[in-house]
Amino acid sequence: MKRTAVIGGGASGLLAAISSKEHGADVVIFEANERVGKKILSTGNGRCNLTNTHASETHYHGRDVSFIRGAASMMWVDETLKFFERIGVLARVEENGKVYPYCGTASSVLDALRERVKYLEIPVVTGFEVKDIIKKKDGFMLVSYGGGREKAAQVIIATGGKAAPSSGSKGGGYALLRKFGHTVTELSPSLVQIKTEPESVKGLKGIKVIARASVGNVSETGEILFTDYGLSGPPVFYLSSYIGTSSHISLDLMPEYTVGDVFKILSEKAENCPATTLESFTSGIISKKVGQQLIKATGISPLSRTAGSLTAEEIQKIASLIKNRRFAITGTMSWNNAQVTRGGALTSEFDALTLESKLAGGIYACGEVLDIDGDCGGYNLQWAWSSGYAAGKAAAERLLKI
Repeated sequence: MKRTAVIGGGASGLLAAISSKEHGADVVIFEANERVGKKILSTGNGRCNLTNTHASETHYHGRDVSFIRGAASMMWVDETLKFFERIGVLARVEENGKVYPYCGTASSVLDALRERVKYLEIPVVTGFEVKDIIKKKDGFMLVSYGGGREKAAQVIIATGGKAAPSSGSKGGGYALLRKFGHTVTELSPSLVQIKTEPESVKGLKGIKVIARASVGNVSETGEILFTDYGLSGPPVFYLSSYIGTSSHISLDLMPEYTVGDVFKILSEKAENCPATTLESFTSGIISKKVGQQLIKATGISPLSRTAGSLTAEEIQKIASLIKNRRFAITGTMSWNNAQVTRGGALTSEFDALTLESKLAGGIYACGEVLDIDGDCGGYNLQWAWSSGYAAGKAAAERLLKI
């Protein structure tokens, strides 16, 4: 059958199918779930962070991030916004360049994509999880775990990674690509909560602070959530991509002030409120419980001591720790908590402009299954849209020549 099979009905798969059809070729989507686009609904906390106006190579990770240039040359931020406007989704730009649908719901994005698929009369076969792809003389045979068999002239693998398996991302695409000789790098959860030494966050579960978090030379400011296992919140998700061999994450609990400013603030409080115990010393400046735990970490005790008894050296210790509270990293939370997969199929084994395999003609890959992942803030969806569009366009052009 002279058609392209898109394996996976997520963001990149839907764009690949739409692009291929709009470029004149027949295409069919095979989706393991009972409905396409499940993961789209959870993006941007249910609002769908479509893209980011600051999208550039500096916000992506992988062995060779320059690989994104090929797809980006065909569909990047401006083209993405025009595409969604064309299918009925008006967007708005918010803080830090994040772009969301104007109505504020991820379901509106999925509805528009599904409507476009329906309008283009693209068949969607759900409940079809591909177990194997068999090369044939006239194309490929797709075999499902349920025993189903479907023919296609070429295949676009858009199965996603391993992150958020509840959405259907089980990592099956990696095995399919390995069969055709592709190399898959080490995989790890990314855009995920960071685990720390339990004692360092003991008693702080549920407390939120505005702080600057840093891993190595990379920093991000925003709301940090303390958990029973470590740290969460947007800055932590962002920094989880940069952990690498770093053993610590540090928090600046008063990022607007210098350590000298903090020393002065604490000294004045000790002078003006000398009877205040150390148990309540930081209250009104930083979180009371965070302050208690921080003071304990300095070795200053007991908490029943009064502020008036603090020496200048002790106040300096507290000020320094407020500006640089370090937590030993013990790992990250599991795939169930991750938003994206770090690693994937080596991009050097694919054509950057067409996303076609250099090892197996007629096999394409796009989205998260490749060794490209982005920072938190719409960058991963932009890669999904761009790579899906490029793969779909190239597959259509190839198919029409067969």
